[in-house]
Amino acid sequence: MVLGVGNILYSDDGFGIKVVEQLEKNYVFPDHVTIVDGGVLGINLLGVISHARKLIVVDTILNKSNPGDLHRIEGDEIPNRILGKNSMHQVDLLEALTLCRLMGNIPDTVILGVEPENIETLNPGLTPLIAAQVEPMVQLVLQELRNLKVMPKPIN
Repeated sequence: MVLGVGNILYSDDGFGIKVVEQLEKNYVFPDHVTIVDGGVLGINLLGVISHARKLIVVDTILNKSNPGDLHRIEGDEIPNRILGKNSMHQVDLLEALTLCRLMGNIPDTVILGVEPENIETLNPGLTPLIAAQVEPMVQLVLQELRNLKVMPKPIN
């Protein structure tokens, strides 16, 4: 499962949603791969993510680096990195993953993200710097899928 999360109303916070939109628009995926626009559903995604064996989350990541920097987080890094977030959907996502663990089915999770430039301004578009990182992130997601032996087909 590829899960894009974020709030499209707060500028760069909608990055994960824009990435999954591009994936759905430009690629056909095998039946066992699900592309999900998770928005800000957080804990409400428990039912969806609890069925995944592999989970790739695309989001903004506050990593105290330069805006536009791309990040990859997995394993034990995830709880510590997400706890530093400023929005509720990231904390809720961690809670959903924790509940999956309690239910005995935590997906093998990788979080791919971008350091945002602006997640506080009410604006339904990405800043130009972050918008330029959508396609590189699409390519990173595709590489993660190829590493799992999943070969999406371009629509064009």
